[in-house]
Amino acid sequence: MQRERQNSAYLPGERFPPNLRVTSDLAEAVRDADLVVLVTPSQAVRELARALAPLLAPATPIVCGSKGLELGTHLRLSEVIAQEMPAGTAVAALSGPNLAKEIAQGRPAAAVVASHEAWAAERARAALTTPHYRVYTSEDVAGVELGGALKNIIALGVGISDGLGYGDNAKASFMTRALAEITRLALAAGANPLTLAGLAGLGDLIATCSSPLSRNRMLGLELARGRPVSEILAERRTVAEGVTTTRAALDLALDLGVELPITQQIARVLFEGKDVAVAVGELMLRDPKRELEGF
Repeated sequence: MQRERQNSAYLPGERFPPNLRVTSDLAEAVRDADLVVLVTPSQAVRELARALAPLLAPATPIVCGSKGLELGTHLRLSEVIAQEMPAGTAVAALSGPNLAKEIAQGRPAAAVVASHEAWAAERARAALTTPHYRVYTSEDVAGVELGGALKNIIALGVGISDGLGYGDNAKASFMTRALAEITRLALAAGANPLTLAGLAGLGDLIATCSSPLSRNRMLGLELARGRPVSEILAERRTVAEGVTTTRAALDLALDLGVELPITQQIARVLFEGKDVAVAVGELMLRDPKRELEGF
């Protein structure tokens, strides 16, 4: 990448800016850093945080741009990082409708960065904001992270709906009810429900569920064709975080006593080979409730 000035494996043709330097030496990468941003696959965050811990100055804030939950612990990724870092390390979460190819092309986008330490969020905002990338701050770390993680599950379902040819009414209905499901879980986890109406919730949900650049939506399209998830994933180099997040979200919901009917059906499709049309039919035939049930 340093020689070719592009990531030909994942974003071919998108040239690196002149001030971006690539290194495989972790210590060199973070030496004298004012801010460190982690954007690895979610299940690699703990390993990387552990490796970083002895290399960073105590006052260096860490921004997690990865979106997911850790399998086994169902912790949010900022919680994973905090467990591996020295006490007092400021950790922030960055999320929003940020499809990688459009960001690399310099197209306009916005995001939100959340931290319990206001100064860390403000430092991240100052470092990351550009004329093409607008960053807002928040104190609701749980809401920002859960919105970013859980929308990947919903994108799988939207891909299934699109693949079955159910149309725009079905997609809009599904996304709206899915947002209610995400919000119920986030609320139980201590988040501000209004965060899920913002960039990390509704904004990211719209982008991930509507774009042909969305890895999770494209995986859902393949599931609608009747292909098993193991076969689809074996052909991919990129990570569709919705698959692992589905398992972790159900574990988290069990701990918090929250019902996730959409996520449960997607899990049965992914891990039990359930027919996608049957799963949709069972969702449609659930007992009707008040629209704001659970809030």
